Amino acid sequence: MKRNVTIFASCGIIVFLTSAALRAENWPQFRGPTRQGISSEVGLPVEWDAETGENIAWKQTVPGKGWSSPVVVNGRIYLTTAVADGDGDNPDHSLRVLCLDAKSGEEIWNVGAFQRLAADSERIHPKNSHASPTPIVDAGQIFVHFGTHGTACLNLDGTFVWKTTELVYEPQHGSGGSPALVDDVLVISCDGRDKQYIACLDRNDGEIRWKVNRDTFDADKKFAFHTPLAIDVNGRKQVVSTGANSVSGFDVQTGEAIWTVRHDGYSVVPRPVFAHGLVFICTSFQRSSLLAIRPDGQGDVTETHVAWKSNDTVSHSPSPIIVGDNLYMVSDRGVASCRDARSGDLHWKKRVNGSYSASPIFADGHLYFQSEQGDGVVIKPGETFEVVARNSIGEPTLASYAVSEGALFVRSENQLYRIQQDERR
Repeated sequence: MKRNVTIFASCGIIVFLTSAALRAENWPQFRGPTRQGISSEVGLPVEWDAETGENIAWKQTVPGKGWSSPVVVNGRIYLTTAVADGDGDNPDHSLRVLCLDAKSGEEIWNVGAFQRLAADSERIHPKNSHASPTPIVDAGQIFVHFGTHGTACLNLDGTFVWKTTELVYEPQHGSGGSPALVDDVLVISCDGRDKQYIACLDRNDGEIRWKVNRDTFDADKKFAFHTPLAIDVNGRKQVVSTGANSVSGFDVQTGEAIWTVRHDGYSVVPRPVFAHGLVFICTSFQRSSLLAIRPDGQGDVTETHVAWKSNDTVSHSPSPIIVGDNLYMVSDRGVASCRDARSGDLHWKKRVNGSYSASPIFADGHLYFQSEQGDGVVIKPGETFEVVARNSIGEPTLASYAVSEGALFVRSENQLYRIQQDERR
């Protein structure tokens, strides 16, 4: 009898562990399953230290250089990188897609997608890479984008379904914006120094469904690095894309600009967020503004549909995040803030130290910010400022978090880390 009890108990443990694995939330694209940095995972660590190994499940060296954020789906990690083919200041690069085991960090496969040639005129910003856009995993396929060098679809075993190099433009400082997958299409912002347009690719074959020029309203500098966001407004699906001097909501099926708001900015990086009937966008450089826009208008709604605006320490690079009724943000120079999302009223503004490019996330009751210096700052959300912990991995980090399996995945300049409570391993 005792032996049967032991067997049943062991089976119960196995079922529990299997169920826990099945319940793990995937992080399939930039800013996760909601596309806005929110995770339902629980049991995440708030403290870690790469030097002592505290709550570091593993770290794995990633070949080449890339600032695309990792994505995690069904126990596998997918990311992109650019591996130099030779020495010197401007060598050729092999633009590659990697798959790693999420439990161990071991490489499963590594395939080349495109070539970036030294003869290309493109030069990247010191904070950029030739592999900065984040992949998307959906329905057994991976979609990768390397800016003007190419876009591709792969099966989960690393075999290619299609490739295209039709989205041609001259990038300023390299490429950075990730695609948005909307139903059966990929929507991609292509804002170079020579031309600015939004393109829609068929997910099945990579063919261009539509391509529309962006109105930059005579901007002196016209480039941007934007990741679009799909939203539903009164039963109509639209995709919000921000470029130099304007942001628009585009009809997903036709590319028609439904509404447009003019602004004074360029080199736009942050992805919008959508809550409480408002789209929140940052206008990036020179001085970034935060606009709260009602996306239910038609035509140029600059004077009628901007609910509120702030110019106070708005981020150039990190995306904002909304938790409950509040919008949180960290500026590139390390000033975090909390505002009422509906009114724009400021609750607090505090310096958290360091420089920031990665977008914050919310998970398990905490906000996580990751600095360029490799420091993870954990903040308790609310209308009073409270730092829970400060942590270090001791390496530069520009990529944003991924969250799955009760763990944080952080990409540094040379490594990929799985950060997880020691007792959960």
